Amino acid sequence: MALQVVTANRIGDGTVVYLTRVGGWSERITDGEVSRSDEERDTLMAVAQATAEIPEVVEPYLIDVVEEAGVIRPVRYREAIRAQGPPVHPAFGQQAEEG
Repeated sequence: MALQVVTANRIGDGTVVYLTRVGGWSERITDGEVSRSDEERDTLMAVAQATAEIPEVVEPYLIDVVEEAGVIRPVRYREAIRAQGPPVHPAFGQQAEEG
């Protein structure tokens, strides 16, 4: 089974967020809780769906990720863009804010 993280968009500003280990939402994919089994995946989606009903986020879904040297990265290019911002020069994109 692939490693997966739950992502969604925050209601109010549409920012891409990731479900964290403590059941909250973070703008950083590296804060996301990684599911390593079907049971963990189901638990994460149940938590995500519950917060979508509040409503805090909209349309949570699972994305495939890889873990390289302890860093979580999306597998698909679309999700990499959602996580890092548009592919622009590093001095100007969202990644510039992270330093």
